[in-house]
Amino acid sequence: MKIANKNVVITGAASGIGLELAHRFKREGARSITVADLQEGPLQKVAQDIGGTAVPCDVSKESDIQAVVKAAEAAYGPIDIFCSNAGIARYGWEESPDAIWDMNWKIHVMAHVYAARAVVGGMVERGEGYLVNTASAAGLLSQVDSATYAVTKHAAVAFAETLAIRYGDKGVRVSVLCPQSVRTAMTAGHENHVAAVDGMIEPEVLADCVVETMDREEFLILPHPQVIEYMRRKTADYDRWLSGMRRLRDRFLG
Repeated sequence: MKIANKNVVITGAASGIGLELAHRFKREGARSITVADLQEGPLQKVAQDIGGTAVPCDVSKESDIQAVVKAAEAAYGPIDIFCSNAGIARYGWEESPDAIWDMNWKIHVMAHVYAARAVVGGMVERGEGYLVNTASAAGLLSQVDSATYAVTKHAAVAFAETLAIRYGDKGVRVSVLCPQSVRTAMTAGHENHVAAVDGMIEPEVLADCVVETMDREEFLILPHPQVIEYMRRKTADYDRWLSGMRRLRDRFLG
């Protein structure tokens, strides 16, 4: 799908990946862009810079996502592209409090569910639409320093797969964004984190990959191309892959 002349919504757009996507989509000729985030001050600046609309939003609340969709449709008409992008880094293990698990689940999984509930029906009726859900390479591989992150990112990928299976023949395109480390405020000071084992890319590089993959209408958006080879190794010999992940854990975490 070409982004030119499309009505776009981006969550998590006040900084990082969402911010760069907003600017890149503007340069690609998007007809209108609605940006959503909890950070109201920075969000208003993004909207001003791109000539779009800012709607404060907590993606863990379905009512907030519905409000974003309602505002975007009232201002610009039917939504062509919805980028469900918001994410957090609240790491934990099985012993972590339920509140940490719940926060990860709501933001990394249910936010995508809420977005789909809000826009897929209209897309199916029109026979066209595009969902871009941000997950992580951790959703395809794993995360050696966090169960909460790995589990919910896996679930995010699985949900995107089900959307593609259910609606792919009805005109709704689905892509899932699965980067390793990207230079954003969330990764500041973590240049030596395990996710940066293949290098930390700039948001502009990621945005290039998003636009190019959407143009081809492919499911996996992989700004770090090495990830596909890691997936092949994982599925070819799961036990060997797990052994390698333990070595990676020991290398970075001791």
